[in-house]
Formats: sequence, C-alpha cells, structure tokens
Amino acid sequence: MATLTIHEAAQTTGWSARMLRYIEQLGLVDSPRSPSGYRLYGPAQLQRLRTLRELLDAHDLELGDVGFALRLRKEPALAGALDEWFEASPRKPVDVPDAEWLAFEQDKHQSLLTRSTA
Repeated sequence: MATLTIHEAAQTTGWSARMLRYIEQLGLVDSPRSPSGYRLYGPAQLQRLRTLRELLDAHDLELGDVGFALRLRKEPALAGALDEWFEASPRKPVDVPDAEWLAFEQDKHQSLLTRSTA
C-alpha cells in the first residue's frame, strides 16, 4: 500500500507537519512508523484527518476539545469527576461563618496558587 511522509501528508491535507504531530500526540490519528521511525500516512490516516477537519468546522471545535473528549471516553474516573463537579452547587463549609466565607475561599485560592508555583 502506498503511503506518504509527514511532509507529503501535510501538503495533501493542509495541516502543517507540526499540527500532524500534535494530532498524533492527542491520540486522534495514529500513524504507523517506517522501519526508520518515520511517520507514514495512508488512505485511512488521510480520511481521519479530513473527517477531523470536517468535525472541527461543523461544530466550531478546536483540536484540544476533541482531544479532551477522547480523554473523557478513555478515563471514566475523569468523566465522573466532571459530572460530579457540574452537578455540585456551591456550599459554605459548616464551620465557616457567613461573614468569613469570602475570606475562607480567598485563602484556599491563595494556598492553591502557592502550591502550584512551588
């Protein structure tokens, strides 16, 4: 079966070689490798790339959106955590007085920011 190199596939599809690598990194299109390690694109990969572009255009999506949707399909715990978060309503902790709830939340955010920069 005839295949294209990443640069030939980029010319054929309109995606840049860099974007083709990103699409593969997201797990959206799998390109087999040559014995030398070069990515190879056959008709199946070209079709997936074409239909991916159609999907993005039809639904005003970004590649990251589709990559995240794939991740949700592969990680049920993540999907469940998001469902739980979407359904949750904000609730003041029982031990925090109404007048101190804002300060409590500000302190929590500051704590998260401090940990993420450390």
